[in-house]
Amino acid sequence: MKEKVYAAIDVGSNAVRLLIKKEDPDTDRPDLMLKKELLVRVPLRLGFDVFTKGEISEARADDLIRLMKAYKQFIKIYKVDRLRACATSAMRDASNGPEILKKIKKETDIDIDVIGGEEEARIVYNNHVERGGLSDGAYMFVDVGGGSTELNFMVDGRLLASRSFNIGTVRMLTGKVRKGEFDNLTEFLMPIADKYPEITIIGSGGNINKIYKLAKEKNSDDKSISVAELSRIYHVLKPLSVEQRIDRYAMRADRADVIIPAAEIFLNIASTLCVEKIVVPKIGVADGIIDGLYLADHPAN
Repeated sequence: MKEKVYAAIDVGSNAVRLLIKKEDPDTDRPDLMLKKELLVRVPLRLGFDVFTKGEISEARADDLIRLMKAYKQFIKIYKVDRLRACATSAMRDASNGPEILKKIKKETDIDIDVIGGEEEARIVYNNHVERGGLSDGAYMFVDVGGGSTELNFMVDGRLLASRSFNIGTVRMLTGKVRKGEFDNLTEFLMPIADKYPEITIIGSGGNINKIYKLAKEKNSDDKSISVAELSRIYHVLKPLSVEQRIDRYAMRADRADVIIPAAEIFLNIASTLCVEKIVVPKIGVADGIIDGLYLADHPAN
């Protein structure tokens, strides 16, 4: 029987990703049911248009259409059985988003779902849960994107709260975080912190993964870094120019600017929750999309 091939397209505020995974019949581990075949990431940075002008520029829209045509060819080459494409914060806010998505559908036959913040949070959460090992204890799942930050709070395997906040790295760089949004974040976190004194943050997104790679002190067993180490890296990077971060730490240009606001978001959440460490599994929205497709095909698993 042919192993199914799954694909996800994540149209984010900073980058657009294509992830392709294939069923692995030789494993019974939940975290290895699907093996990665391809990951392509292109930094279109749609959020820089949307959060400053309210719409995606014609040039970036054209690039997005070209990219979808290229991704369509990869999907054909890898003989993908199931595909889901999702767009998040930037496309949600773009006044010309529906027009662009209609054009993409016409030229590539790819339907892109514009998902709300709550669904985005659930997608990331489902990916973590599918991997197992989180049946005991309190966990705050934090996914920091370019346009929004998704939070899911889970205790002993039960999801108790899920929220999305329009606080993202690109929004912060463009000065477009709405006044009071950080207060809303704090108001969401404080009752949780008061009731649950021992919480583990599980962080996802490209920035926290880069910070983990830069860490001098980290626990490779559970893939975690201390909040103190995160703070140290932040204070080393913040005074540097974008060019210096690129040269000294081998960062891409589209990572070197957003890594500072990402660190600030994680430090803010960790401080409010009085958390001392952050677990950093290398997963994100695209992984969660594929997990959703896989679980729909295997409801008994």
